Amino acid sequence: MLKLLHIENIAVIEQCDIEFKDGFNVLTGETGAGKSIIIDAIGAVLGYRASRDVVRNGTEKAAVSAVFDVSSKEAKIWLSENGYEGDTDEVVITREITTDGKSNARINGKPVTASMLKSFGVLLINILGQHDSQQLLDPDAHHVFIDRFASSAEYIECEAEYKKVFGLLTERKAEYKRLDIDKSAKIRQEEMLKFQIEELEAANLCENEDVELIAQQKIIRESAKITERISEAYNAFCGFEDFAGICSLLSSSSKALAGISDISEKLSGISDTVSELYYSAEDVSEELRSILDNLDFSEEDANRVEARLDTIHKLKRKYGNSVSEMLEFLDKIKAELSEIEFSDERLAVLEREIKELEEKAFSLAERLFEIRSLAARSFEERIMRELSELDMKNAKFFAKIVRNEVLTERGFDSVEFLLSANLGENEKPLDRIASGGELSRIMLAMKNVLDENDYVNTLIFDEIDTGVSGRAAQKIAEKLYRLSVKKQVLCVTHLSQLSAMADIHFKIEKKEKNGRTFTEVTPLDKSGRANELARITGGTSISETTIKNAEEMLSLAEAKKVEIRK
Repeated sequence: MLKLLHIENIAVIEQCDIEFKDGFNVLTGETGAGKSIIIDAIGAVLGYRASRDVVRNGTEKAAVSAVFDVSSKEAKIWLSENGYEGDTDEVVITREITTDGKSNARINGKPVTASMLKSFGVLLINILGQHDSQQLLDPDAHHVFIDRFASSAEYIECEAEYKKVFGLLTERKAEYKRLDIDKSAKIRQEEMLKFQIEELEAANLCENEDVELIAQQKIIRESAKITERISEAYNAFCGFEDFAGICSLLSSSSKALAGISDISEKLSGISDTVSELYYSAEDVSEELRSILDNLDFSEEDANRVEARLDTIHKLKRKYGNSVSEMLEFLDKIKAELSEIEFSDERLAVLEREIKELEEKAFSLAERLFEIRSLAARSFEERIMRELSELDMKNAKFFAKIVRNEVLTERGFDSVEFLLSANLGENEKPLDRIASGGELSRIMLAMKNVLDENDYVNTLIFDEIDTGVSGRAAQKIAEKLYRLSVKKQVLCVTHLSQLSAMADIHFKIEKKEKNGRTFTEVTPLDKSGRANELARITGGTSISETTIKNAEEMLSLAEAKKVEIRK
């Protein structure tokens, strides 16, 4: 569960700390006060995209910190596998966003990427907002709900096997299409590949040959300069004409010192050093002489290197940027030629494999269809039971599964939700008949059904009560409270019925100070809750009557909560 949220410099929120509790946490306030900003801040700390625009004007960075009490096995496994486990079940997540668009996050003080944070965040909190209800208006998204509801061990195994088979079938069909070309095109392709292979093989290329040739070319072009400089160095060591070289001088010095080296240890050491220098100088002079003897670059050598580089350069324009790339290309086209030459045999094999895979895929798709159909009937019953509790007693909900003949990634069926909202009406697609209030209740019903066995312990509802009032609002309030008995629930709302059912009620209020706007979050006591309920129901006109009505609403809500907990 989410225990503590700390926010700094996000939009109109300069700084605030919110201490959430078990049960039903409600956030209310005027439009624009900052309620949704708090939900966005929670989203940011869970790894969702955070724009630099959220940083409060006049500041360089925004920061969010959240403290979670992690109890689910799945979340603990994630922490352990990724090296973020701590000594307790308490986990601290921080996220910073700067004005230059950069962002960094940490789990228990250790850096974490946004993608990793998001994969962990979905194990902690499930956020449901108004935009999530839009999924109900998109038939292409309806199968997601049925698949999640049908997630038995048999279904998961069957679905995994189907995806594996469908993947292989897709690969084989793609290969068959690539090989199944007409005869004249096949002949043209064979001739082209043979020409390319012959040209490359005739060149007799060696790995890194171009690199070595370029090095030789450089030496040849600089040969005169190299000979001159090495000769100078050699003469310095061996001497010339009347000049005694380094070797001769070191030899004389070594002989002179050898005659007195036994007089003292110091002289003996100097004598040994000079002797070593002499032998080293002799070695260097021998190496220089050997290099000079081998510096024999003829014009023929130069022409050979230039011609070879020219050949390689021409081949590079066709087959690659280096000899290494050209050799890789050669291996590739040899394989292509072999594939074409044996394509008829391969096509026959592929035909058999495709037929076998299609039969297996259709068989698995049939089993998936059967499981989904059974799940859909159960899903319909469960949703209608939930809708009845949400003041839609006459509603008929249908999960229509249609069998198609074309295989897709998920089988050969499609799902569409239909609704008959009132007695005697025909069922129709949700996007044609459902009101905002009905969509909110259907979404809440699905949430309740699908989350029964979910390991996520915190649920956030961001104004999903849009278009709802009266009895329906009261039913939603009771349903959310029932959820909060088993899980932590956070709810942003404008409805007094939901607010009255809260275990802890936060008021989000926008204020001004020193010419700046800032948001203040206050946990309300009983008196404060009554005043806030009076504001929600009575607007700006708060009288003693509205206060008394609010107090009565709180008392009735407490009685209902006791009844629900029994």
